[in-house]
Amino acid sequence: MSTAAQFPAGRPTVAEAYAACEAVTKEAARNFSYGIRLLPAEKRGALSAVYALARRLDDIGDGDLPEEAKFAGLAQVRAEVEELGTNSSDDPVFVALADAARRFPIPLEAFIELADGVESDVRGTTYDTFDDLVGYCRLVAGTIGRLSLGIFGSERATSHRDASGVADALGVALQQTNILRDVREDLLGGRIYLPRQELKAAGVELEVDATGRLGGPPDALIAYLRTSAQRAEEWYGRGLVLLDLLDRRSAACCGAMAGIYLRLNRRIKTDPSAVLDRRLALPGWEKAVVAARSLAGRPEMRAA
Repeated sequence: MSTAAQFPAGRPTVAEAYAACEAVTKEAARNFSYGIRLLPAEKRGALSAVYALARRLDDIGDGDLPEEAKFAGLAQVRAEVEELGTNSSDDPVFVALADAARRFPIPLEAFIELADGVESDVRGTTYDTFDDLVGYCRLVAGTIGRLSLGIFGSERATSHRDASGVADALGVALQQTNILRDVREDLLGGRIYLPRQELKAAGVELEVDATGRLGGPPDALIAYLRTSAQRAEEWYGRGLVLLDLLDRRSAACCGAMAGIYLRLNRRIKTDPSAVLDRRLALPGWEKAVVAARSLAGRPEMRAA
């Protein structure tokens, strides 16, 4: 469902716009909502506005519209972002985002990159090498890291020589986990993100059998998924340096969001067969535990 379809008609107040974005986040963010709720109100609203627009782009890419209509939808979002604050949009997402951009140094150009990443999904782009895949991950997830950093802020992050690169690396780590978790679901939808050269070298040809189980052949696939999860964990190690650059509440938010995905990644590394016939997910109580530990200053990476 498009996020816009959930909003009432008419130009909202800024407060109403933020409330609408927070409602979308609470309903659809799943893993991210556990971290966002740890932020103070002003940052929570701003990050919810960022998420709501990212979600809309996702909905365009994953929806049932014809390809040309998807391209048109992505172009419209790009135009709205480029004109943000100079027009009188009635769309709650853009009303909230325009206000957030006045309050925080949000790198709005990252939304253009995100739209480019979604467009590559619509085109069915595949990736030859891991470096190619990293480029895609930077578009669809590194952008979210950089957008979030603009809201988190801190003197330490501002003075760090590459805080933006660290945030980008954390996004790349999370996206690798997404890809490993969803490899079966993506294949059923006609998408393959894993690098072709790596699959070939590992002796893997992805397929789903008559029972709906992913294979190709199973032993080689399991070994490849385990190695890929280990590589993703190394990216978490680079990205979670970000926690040391943030204030307590922002670090708790970031640590909770990343910690949930890191737990998923470790499950895949320990038992790759868990993703061969279902979409792996943590139960709500376990996500809450990760969030509570992050708020207490004991994020997932450091507790391992």
